[in-house]
Amino acid sequence: MFGLTIEQIAFLFRGAGWTIVLSLLGFFGGTIVGLPVALARASRRRGPRLASAAFVQLVQGIPLPVIMFVVYFGISIGGYDVPALIAAGAAMTLYSSAYLGEIWRGCIQAVPKTQWEAGECLALTNTQRFVYVILPQAMRIAVPPTVGFLVQIVKNTSYAVVIGFFDLTYSAKVINNSTFMPFTVFTIAALIYFAICFPMSVMARRFERRLNRS
Repeated sequence: MFGLTIEQIAFLFRGAGWTIVLSLLGFFGGTIVGLPVALARASRRRGPRLASAAFVQLVQGIPLPVIMFVVYFGISIGGYDVPALIAAGAAMTLYSSAYLGEIWRGCIQAVPKTQWEAGECLALTNTQRFVYVILPQAMRIAVPPTVGFLVQIVKNTSYAVVIGFFDLTYSAKVINNSTFMPFTVFTIAALIYFAICFPMSVMARRFERRLNRS
């Protein structure tokens, strides 16, 4: 098939499986860290707002491959030998949390101020207004850009090759080194990436259209 053996094609799909695993680690880790970042960025308190802004600027100002190097070798310097999956997952968590935090901060602040005022008229506390009035509306706004960013997470997992993580890009590199067929191998890898990302892109557009209609 395409000049490759069944075993070589299967090897590529094994790498694709680990790409999906790393993507899920990065997304769920980024969600856990990114939500407090978003809340701090939207906070009226100066301290949390400045601290979260510094975190976002720091992470967004460093290329993802460099973050992966720092995490992987930084943990090793501390005397711990961690698998590449753990180091790549931690790096993806840092990366995605900064961007998801900014996305969700914008969604929270996109809710009209009148909604806060309406909650105040109902004698709700600040926490109750946020949980019952603001957060449900912000979540609706956040769905399309969040799904769209998940596509970026999947594609950016390819940078994990710099620390030797076995993903789709790494498996394509191994197959190419044994077959010397770069066009064929990386075209198949590109098609697999497309097959993973395209459904999510379609979902993001559908959510956006549904949100605009409502």
